[in-house]
Amino acid sequence: MDLPSKSSSKRVLSVFVLAMLNVSIMASLRNLPLVAEYGLSAVSYFLIVALLFLVPSALVSAELSTGWSRGGGVYIWVREALGDRWGFFAIWMQWVHNVSWYPVILSFVATTLAYIVDPKLSPSKGFVLAVILVGFWGMTLLNYLGIKTSSWFSTIGVILGTIAPGIFIIVLGISWFSLGHPSQTPLTLESMLPTFEGIGSYVFLGGLFLAFAGLEVSSAHAANVKDPQKNFPRSIIIAAIITFFIFMLGSLSIAIVIPKEQISLVAGLMDAFYVFFNSYHMAWILPIIGVLLIIGAVAEVNAWIAGPVKGLYATSIHGNLPPVFQKLNKHGTPTNLLLFQAIIVSLASFVFLYMPNLSSSYWILSALSAQSYLVMYVLMFISAIRLRYVKPHVPRAYKIPYKQKGIWFVAIVGMIGSILAIFISFVPPSQIVTGSLLFYDSFLVIGLIIMCGIPLILYQCKKPHWFLAKNE
Repeated sequence: MDLPSKSSSKRVLSVFVLAMLNVSIMASLRNLPLVAEYGLSAVSYFLIVALLFLVPSALVSAELSTGWSRGGGVYIWVREALGDRWGFFAIWMQWVHNVSWYPVILSFVATTLAYIVDPKLSPSKGFVLAVILVGFWGMTLLNYLGIKTSSWFSTIGVILGTIAPGIFIIVLGISWFSLGHPSQTPLTLESMLPTFEGIGSYVFLGGLFLAFAGLEVSSAHAANVKDPQKNFPRSIIIAAIITFFIFMLGSLSIAIVIPKEQISLVAGLMDAFYVFFNSYHMAWILPIIGVLLIIGAVAEVNAWIAGPVKGLYATSIHGNLPPVFQKLNKHGTPTNLLLFQAIIVSLASFVFLYMPNLSSSYWILSALSAQSYLVMYVLMFISAIRLRYVKPHVPRAYKIPYKQKGIWFVAIVGMIGSILAIFISFVPPSQIVTGSLLFYDSFLVIGLIIMCGIPLILYQCKKPHWFLAKNE
């Protein structure tokens, strides 16, 4: 039984600090074009995702992380509740969702780079694929050799590449509206309400679930919050409000200058900057903004590229990985796991050649990433309920109120939201052309089956010497 460590008993984090940690996880400018598709009605969708997913996942992960605080995260939580097989499955799904996420964010890097080098390259599938492959293999080799981005570079990258451009585009949007320029999206009270135009019009909700995922990472700090029972939920509310305004105002800044049918999920942010700067006779700033966005995206990818792999490697202590994946180099890096990751990412990237356009490729990979991640969340919600019954005496610095009724209500709402998002993602979005329905659904179904099947097969083939290999 894992008990809170001594260090976790020091309540050193304020509400604001934890809120900022949560914002850094959720706020990503690459999601702005996705939200911009909905215009002002995105307000309603944000509230739906917050109630069905953001709040339940934050509260559940807070309780679990303060009860099992020695590390291991979702692997330990699910393992304690459902056994080692499903603990390994959960951590695998947390890792593998990144495999389809990496091409998505690197495609954003590619189109941003195109604006700097030659805007005509922006819609080129070949150019985008080349940047993804070269960029990811380059960063894999850097991590393979033990050369990792330092914390100061990551911090500066987020500030320069996310916060600064985010504030800038919001200011540009406000000035555009204040100066009386025409808006490409309605800005009335009626337009805040969602309009039902078929289930395909709601598919991007799955992308919003992915945008708000990851709080189980920051929840590890919940034990260090002063008065966590009150302050942790407050930090979530603050983070949600800040992220809401960044997403809402940033996406509206895109929506007011680019018609809905012309918003590119990949290049929409740079397209909006281009319109703003040309209108204000400030075109010379566009390359600078492009460089900042690239710095922010590269810092984000490089910070993630080895972390989840090491989390998966940690399961080898229980013999869950074959010896070939347990190899470490002199820098302590699981080299074969990194190589395996790079191969899968490369294969997934070729979807850019087979979809009608970059937006459809961007979305189908985002949908697969969201589905994979949400499978893990379903297991986390189930584990939270079970642990209340099988591990009731484990101390939890934060505990969802109203005893068993509270945990059942919160976890079931989270499960319903997650399962709903998984299934709705199988429907092609009406906002973009996705080509063949057969290819679209086949890609998602086969991709999800493979991602879910590999860990179960690995576990079924588990051998006693796999555990021994870790301890040699």
